[in-house]
Amino acid sequence: MKERILKSLPGIPVLVMVLLAGVVAIWLFLTGIGPDPKGEGVASGSLIVAAILLGIVAFLSLTGLYKLEPNQGAVLSLFGKYIGTVKENGLRWNNPFYGKRKVSERVRNFESGRLKVNELDGSPIEIAAVIVWRVVDCAEAVYNVDDYESFVHIQSESALRAMATSYPYDQHEEGQLALRSHANEVGQHLKDELQARLADAGVEVLDARISHLAYAPEIAQAMLQRQQANAIIAARTRIVAGAVGMVEMALEELQKNGVVQLDEERKAQMVSNLLVVLCGERATQPIVNAGTLY
Repeated sequence: MKERILKSLPGIPVLVMVLLAGVVAIWLFLTGIGPDPKGEGVASGSLIVAAILLGIVAFLSLTGLYKLEPNQGAVLSLFGKYIGTVKENGLRWNNPFYGKRKVSERVRNFESGRLKVNELDGSPIEIAAVIVWRVVDCAEAVYNVDDYESFVHIQSESALRAMATSYPYDQHEEGQLALRSHANEVGQHLKDELQARLADAGVEVLDARISHLAYAPEIAQAMLQRQQANAIIAARTRIVAGAVGMVEMALEELQKNGVVQLDEERKAQMVSNLLVVLCGERATQPIVNAGTLY
């Protein structure tokens, strides 16, 4: 089912004609039931019949009027057969026998509920997302799915679950994508996953972002301790790397300027002393804010 754009008539001129036809029908009816100067009842009966027919035509024409607001479309059908979609704004008119269903094409958004799923490493997490979407094909939205709004909500939760199981919560290796550290990449994956699921419903996904991400309450404390331990190890590794670099630079400067001549034994002793001084001072400093949950 693909959308077909259908033309419609301006509603104001049609409304004016319908009102005039109604006035004429009333005049004919009043004339027909009034006294006949010639005494012939046939002419009066003809006027009444004409008034009734004109009134029926005016009433049916009136039912063909409908109003469309900006970013709104009307899906028209005739006895169950899809005729086309009207997207012209204002008061419009089409065949009175056409069924009309209005569909909003405005941008909409919603936040999914907090889902509990297992991430790539198997740890339970809580995750939620904000989805921004709009209808781009009114015919597909009406005829391809039963309730396109409910369809969007259910498929969004399904796509969010599938995406969450594809990434770990934290980055364990260099270059690895993770839910907490690569929000843009993860959001793009969720958007693509959603678009693939909602394409047949005439819906375009404009944006998809994670709005809530946390470890499940039952493992949150343990994961916090693990993050703190990893942060401490990373900090100490950086301290050692920095100290080694400073020692190498000091030795190179001493030899370059010819301040002292050191043999291998004295170099080893100096390196040991410098490392004790540099690493010892930094290792005694408290490490705060080692890790926090996202």
